[in-house]
Amino acid sequence: MNKPHLMSMDDALAAVLAQAARVDQADSVNTFDADGRVLWADAVSELQVPPMDNSAMDGYAVRCVDITGAGVPLPVSQRIAAGQVGAPLAAGTAARIFTGAPVPEGADAIVMQEDTEAVDGGVRINAIPKSEQWIRRAGEDIARGSTILRAGTRLNPAALGLLASIGLAEVQVARRPRVALFSTGDELVMPGAIAPADMPPGSIYNSNRFFLRALLTRLGCEVHDCGIVPDNREATIRVMQEAAADNDLILSTAGVSVGEEDHVKPAVEQLGELDLWKISMKPGKPFAFGSVRRAAGGSAHFMGLPGNPVSSFVTFLMLVRPFLLRLQGVQNVAPRALHVKAAFDLPKADARREFLRVRLNEEGALELFGNQSSGVLTSAVWGDGLVDNPAMTTVKQGDVVRFIPMSELLQ
Repeated sequence: MNKPHLMSMDDALAAVLAQAARVDQADSVNTFDADGRVLWADAVSELQVPPMDNSAMDGYAVRCVDITGAGVPLPVSQRIAAGQVGAPLAAGTAARIFTGAPVPEGADAIVMQEDTEAVDGGVRINAIPKSEQWIRRAGEDIARGSTILRAGTRLNPAALGLLASIGLAEVQVARRPRVALFSTGDELVMPGAIAPADMPPGSIYNSNRFFLRALLTRLGCEVHDCGIVPDNREATIRVMQEAAADNDLILSTAGVSVGEEDHVKPAVEQLGELDLWKISMKPGKPFAFGSVRRAAGGSAHFMGLPGNPVSSFVTFLMLVRPFLLRLQGVQNVAPRALHVKAAFDLPKADARREFLRVRLNEEGALELFGNQSSGVLTSAVWGDGLVDNPAMTTVKQGDVVRFIPMSELLQ
């Protein structure tokens, strides 16, 4: 009997992203509160930054023509602090100036304080200046009318400062994607509900719910936690209908197989459309993607992740994360990868594309976690990132591999 065809992860991602239309509205938020949000429209500056030529140092504004050699004394004609505008610099004089203060008309260099010496009524210039030195020119950072950030930019702390520098106290960002999250399985128990010593045989704590909720929150989503859905067809349909009404995405773990107790698949098929894919990736082969109709019209996206924790974790990072970023308008959703030497051997090639949990050692090479099983969540905590290893590829110590840092995937 022939094995079922495995879809490549790249093809699966392309199919998912093709359905990720940007959310339909923007939020106006205080720039202080916009970290991690996605810019709705281009940010265009109405002014230049800096607004005037200004000093990059504490020191003295001078005319280079007046400094005929080291040790020249000049009278100090004025003092200019940040926020003040001085008078034009008189020939043969220096102006005491401080960092950020506008450079007076006529001055063409700043001599930093360390290269000067105070003398009666003036200052001795102990270093011959070069024209333009230590002067920050008007508009050298931002020109008036320029686009400083494009729509679809995910804002970070530096970007917030940039927006503030052009006077934006509020900014238009894509509204938060609304995601309904639930787990399926009668075997699942929430931490705190039953003490570890009293856990019934066959029961497990619901770990997936915790890391998925945290990942969704980091991606700027508004999470509606629907809890644990019992292995019951009617209960599954009811949760799906309620979740579809108010959410952009319904995200579940486990229950999308064809067993008698797997009710997610028939529930989604009854309420919408479903594709079940076996993806050529390890961990994380089973993946479901589809939609659930809303009673009021339209539909919510549906994604079903595998139940094993590492499979669920990696599949989220590789497929759900880029989908949610694209929903917010981000175009470049691929995580940046580095090329790093391996400090391990992987003598057995796998037919699937592997995502190996690794971490950097003190020499800057990658060590491999000893147990790469899809049920060993310890590996995801131990690791600094994932090696994206192509199908049918072995690794020897010293080989250069493609490394995706967790810092790229978890931000």
